Amino acid sequence: MTVRPFRPADREALERLWAEVFPDDPPRNAPELVIDRKLKVQPELLLVAEDEGTLVGAVIAGYDGARGWLHHLAVAPGRRRRGVGTRLVRAAEDGLRGLGCPKVNLQVRATNRDVVAFYRRAGYEVEERVSMGRVLEDS
Repeated sequence: MTVRPFRPADREALERLWAEVFPDDPPRNAPELVIDRKLKVQPELLLVAEDEGTLVGAVIAGYDGARGWLHHLAVAPGRRRRGVGTRLVRAAEDGLRGLGCPKVNLQVRATNRDVVAFYRRAGYEVEERVSMGRVLEDS
């Protein structure tokens, strides 16, 4: 298995993966829109995991000069618990570290205990924060 930056030829497989893994995302997070937006900003931090020619995972990382962020980590259901997610997270961290990023943040739905447990195993801690957001576009 290799982790590498996204290539245009990955688009269809990545759209399918994210649609499968995040079926309840709002329209503004439609896979094709997420890909298009990410390719405009730090496109080298849209990473995919590929095994024998098949896209099996992906993650988005970004750095705003203060904090790094991880978004949309996804592993194909049949490939989970084999190290794919961990390898993607470590590759994203390496990319952020290379940009001088001092700290990585991410958000997980509180009800998604399996994902919280995954990130804990990867060395992340739950921090007491209030997560706030505002949608800037109609969707």
